[in-house]
Order: sequence, then structure tokens, then C-alpha cells
Amino acid sequence: MPIFGGKESNVFDAIEEHLKAVEGVLEAFRELVAAYLEEDFERAKSFEERVSELESEADKLRRSIETMLYEGAFLPANRGDYVHLSEQVDQVADAAESAAHTLILARPRVPIELKGEIMRLVDSAIGTYELLIDAVRALNSNVDKAIELTKAVEDAEESADRVEYTVKGKVFESETISTYAKLIWNQILTKIGDIADRAEDASDQVMLMAIKRRG
Repeated sequence: MPIFGGKESNVFDAIEEHLKAVEGVLEAFRELVAAYLEEDFERAKSFEERVSELESEADKLRRSIETMLYEGAFLPANRGDYVHLSEQVDQVADAAESAAHTLILARPRVPIELKGEIMRLVDSAIGTYELLIDAVRALNSNVDKAIELTKAVEDAEESADRVEYTVKGKVFESETISTYAKLIWNQILTKIGDIADRAEDASDQVMLMAIKRRG
């Protein structure tokens, strides 16, 4: 059962909408990478545009959350926590957009032998965010569950880090990938990993808020 009501419930509704908007950015980003790895560059470019559109929508929702908070939802001492949380969730979308732009602008050669592992990193990063969604939702009903889920986010981020490290190692070991492509793929893989990193940053904020609420 929700802990809050009134204006606070409206904020939680807006946060839910924002979480889904960021999730949409990540879904479009996954489609972009999949298309790029299949060398369907026109389709990949169309998804880059979709990523940007959805990121802009997510950013508008973030600003609306901040407006609602400053109009009186929650006690003044708690408003900053929710502003900070919405900003950190939004940074997940920013990371995906940055990775999308780098991939499309630089257009490195597709490392055919590593396609599956690159997608595995994308899925690991997105999976970290999916756990964050559950953690944020739990803040409104079960703070102990929220704390438990933040630990799951941390574990998922560490798993994504390991995948990122492995893929980067294979990129640099490859004798078929040019030096230019290695440098660009290293940058892109780092940015994909940033999706998981930003999700973990947001989960740290969830944990802080849950602990404060639990008292």
C-alpha cells in the first residue's frame, strides 16, 4: 500500500512516467545497435533519431517532476532527494543518447566476430536499469524491498563491467579491426557501460532515500 497520498502520489505517477520514458530510450538504443551490427545503417540512423526524440521527452518529464516538487509536494527537506533522483534517472537516457550519437557519427567497421558480445553488453546495461525501475517503484510501498533491489542493481552493474572489460579486451586483441575502429569501439563500449553506471548512481540515491525513510 502506498505510503503517501495527494500531491505526493501525483509525483510518483510522474516518476513512473519518467521511468517508462527512459526505458523507451533504452529500447530504441538497443534496436539501433542491433541494426548497426547487421550493417543496416539506414535503420540504425532512424533509431538514432528516435533515441533523441525519446530522450527529449524524458527530459521534459524530469522538468515537470521538479516543477511539481517545488510547487509543494513532500516536505522541503525531502524535495531535493526526489529532484536528485529524477536527474540521475535522466542521466541513464543521456548515456544512451551519447553512445548512439558516437556510433552513428563515427561509423566504425562492424566487428563481425564480436556482434554477440556487444549485444550482450547492451543487454547487461539495460538489465541494470530494469532493476533500478523496480527499486524506485518500491520506494512508494516497501523501503526494505527498495534497499534489497539497490543491491541487485549494484551486482548487475558489476556484471556489466565485467562484460565491458571482456569485450574491450577482444577488440584490442583483434587482428582484423583497424586501430581507428579499436579506438572508436573502445569509446562506444565505455558509453554503453555508462548506462549501467548511471543506473547504479541512481540506485545509490534510492538506497539513501530508503534508509532515511526507514529511520
